[in-house]
Amino acid sequence: MKYGKLDRSLLEDVRAKVLRGMLPQWAFTDPEVFKAELEQIFAKTWNFLGHESEITRPGDYVTRWIAHDPVLLLRDAEGKVQAYLNSCTHRGTKLCTADFGNKKAFTCPYHGWTFNLSGELTGIVAGNKVYGEEMDRSQWSLRKIPRVESYQGMIFGSLNEHVEPLETFLGDMKWYFDLMLGRSDHGMEVRGIPQRWIIHTNWKISADNFGGDPYHTAMTHRSTVELGISPKDPMYASYGYQIVLDNGHGINIITRRKDMNVPPFQGLPSTMWSMFERNLDPMQLDVFRNTMITVGNCFPNLSFVSPMHGTGGPGEPLTSFVNFRVWRPLTPTSIEVTSWLMVDQDAPEAFKEASYLSYVGSFGPAGTLEQDDAEIWTRVAEASQGWMTQDKDVHYNNVLNYLMGLDRVEPDPSWPGPGVAYPTCYLDAISRAFYQRWIECLLDDAT
Repeated sequence: MKYGKLDRSLLEDVRAKVLRGMLPQWAFTDPEVFKAELEQIFAKTWNFLGHESEITRPGDYVTRWIAHDPVLLLRDAEGKVQAYLNSCTHRGTKLCTADFGNKKAFTCPYHGWTFNLSGELTGIVAGNKVYGEEMDRSQWSLRKIPRVESYQGMIFGSLNEHVEPLETFLGDMKWYFDLMLGRSDHGMEVRGIPQRWIIHTNWKISADNFGGDPYHTAMTHRSTVELGISPKDPMYASYGYQIVLDNGHGINIITRRKDMNVPPFQGLPSTMWSMFERNLDPMQLDVFRNTMITVGNCFPNLSFVSPMHGTGGPGEPLTSFVNFRVWRPLTPTSIEVTSWLMVDQDAPEAFKEASYLSYVGSFGPAGTLEQDDAEIWTRVAEASQGWMTQDKDVHYNNVLNYLMGLDRVEPDPSWPGPGVAYPTCYLDAISRAFYQRWIECLLDDAT
């Protein structure tokens, strides 16, 4: 059975393999798997849409997606965040094609139906003459995204009106979001326009890489080591903790080595340190002081990274930045990446600009590290589409290795934060948990 339908027995077999640290390679590119993911994951769970700082004034809007569903995210006349399906209720035309802007109303380019910021149909070209007085316009408002909630300024939407509350879904990830996004007096803001680009890979490959694979750093990003940008120590990305959280979430806190004598809060100006002490609890402060890199994934496809990089000038100090990105599934072998740079609203302007330059030089479509990753992820997808890799029978040893640390590395109970924390970041624990959550979602409606 190569391209056969998915059934419960097949998925149960996948779950058994994942629990043993193995993943069938066909899971990346199988079209039936992709169809099931759209229905069982993206249509049912929470999806990141944007940040509140992107829509601060009434009429501000951005256009986003939940997988294949276009979303119009805006702030209405009363200052409330609203999200609608970005599709006219007359003939289904995509209503707004701009990435962002400010409007009092949205007019469909097809027949001119007009909707206000509350989604109400307020204008029809020659309305009474062609439809008569009897048509009830209230029945033809824009369709709302069923659930919209936010946490630390991060706006999420769900197509499932019965989905659990956002804070329940985030669970212990909230503690780490507070550490990254709630450390300053007035929170974070998006710096610049979010970048978008296409990568020919599968969404799970990139989410898994960010969520649970610091091990790739020394080899994939070897050029940065040769240029003296990254340490020569091949273990440098292993120092710290890999933390497995509920619901498939995970985060790596990469710290300085114990023998390193460096100042706290690396890459952040000392003028901000007292603000961190005001806003973080003692355990979060203890973690944040010694953190060099934070990288992880919020299931299913919201990844984040907060490292330190230079801004390009000789002798320039390393500057920290906070980057969030969504891996939107387009096809089994293509994704659209949307990437946001976050900065503290209370930070000095010079730091905000340095943080932006640090980000675009290392990540984003022109970033050195980003290009390294995209090349590898593309190769994985390319190598996962042939006969051998798509075979679902037992003709080949058709599984990939997620065994690192299985039954060998024990959790560290001294970790001050929530989650199951392991005392190394070279570990596949988050990846195994990610795929366990993934297969549970697919099994939820399998027959």
